[in-house]
Formats: sequence, structure tokens, C-alpha cells
Amino acid sequence: MPAALSRPVRAFVFDLDGTLIDSKLDLVHSVNAMLRQTSRPELPVDLVASYVGHGAPRLIASVLGPHSSESDRKLGLELFLSHYRDHCLDFTRPYPGVLEGLQSLALLPLSVLTNKPLDLSLRILDGLGLSKFFRSAYGGDSFSTKKPDPAGVLRILLELGVPPAESAMVGDSDVDVQTARNASMHAVAVSYGFGKYDRLANPADIYVDRLDDLPRLVSV
Repeated sequence: MPAALSRPVRAFVFDLDGTLIDSKLDLVHSVNAMLRQTSRPELPVDLVASYVGHGAPRLIASVLGPHSSESDRKLGLELFLSHYRDHCLDFTRPYPGVLEGLQSLALLPLSVLTNKPLDLSLRILDGLGLSKFFRSAYGGDSFSTKKPDPAGVLRILLELGVPPAESAMVGDSDVDVQTARNASMHAVAVSYGFGKYDRLANPADIYVDRLDDLPRLVSV
């Protein structure tokens, strides 16, 4: 593990699920509620969690499988979102070290970029008292493309007034590291989370066990 990044970082963009918040159980419970409502068998927690990271439509498409119809996926998405909106804060909490890490970075411009729908993202950030730390937050429906396409994060950095070379994307999955690479940003990966992440295929610049490690490991 490197002791620090090679260049100073003046702005951070964070993933949400698996990075700032442990939302695994609420997502899985809502997926399984949808499966029950459509007379399908429930799926194991870790299998459902492995599908998270590309946005709700792709999550439901993965859960229902390649032989599901467009109408199946549309209904599944509606049922999933309906349940999740009512239960997105049942068990979801910030990971250990998140509050301390964000507080320690409070002098820097921080933003959230997630593939989760924006209304749900804001509800969770507000409900957990995290919104105050961020200049902005964007979801999977905020831009015409989702991560790992760099368009969203580049728009955020333009608004923050910090070039990509002096910024870092922090996440728990291949999608987040790929986003950083596509935008020519630093890539910071957390060692926890539940996103699908292959370190050999998509190595990050630095790995942290907790977000309150960031000030110690990154020159800010």
C-alpha cells in the first residue's frame, strides 16, 4: 500500500453504496420483497449485493436474469423502488470512520456521485446527517450516462473548480476505479464495501480501510 498519493488532492468525489453507507440489507430486502410480490424465489444476500453498483435498472435486470422480458423488468423496478423508498433507512448506516473522515476533510470541496437514483440518494444522505459535508450530490439519473462514463464526474469537478489531476474518486468497486481512470483522476478504493471489485483488473492508486485514513494517506 502506498503511503500517499503522488500528487496533492484538492477535491474528493465519493461513491455512496458500499463507500459512505452500508446499505446492503435494505437493498437486498427490497429486491427480495419484489421477488416475493412477483412469485419468484428470494436470492441470497451476497448474490444480490454483487449486482449493486450500476444503477437500479441494471440491478433488477441482473436479479431477474437474461430471460426476463422488458415488462418483467419494468414491473420489477417499480416494485423494488416502491419498497426501497419506504425502507431505505431501516438498516442503512454510515460505515465506521465515515463521519470522522468527512469532518477531517471539511475544508475541501466534496461531492457524491452514485448510480443510485438521486431522490433516494438525497433522502439517505439527509436521513443520516451526511448532506452537510457535500457541495453537491448527483445520482444515476442526473446525467445522460452513468459511471464509469466520466461525463458526470467531470461536470462535478468543473463545478467545484478543481482539475481532475488534483481530484480523487473514492469507491468500493470496479466501476468507481474505472470512473477515476476515465476521468484522469486519482483512484482511491476502500477495503470494505460490497461492490464487485477486482484489484488485479482495476488497481487503485491507494487503498484505505476507513475514510478517516484519508487525511493521513493523502496530501491535502
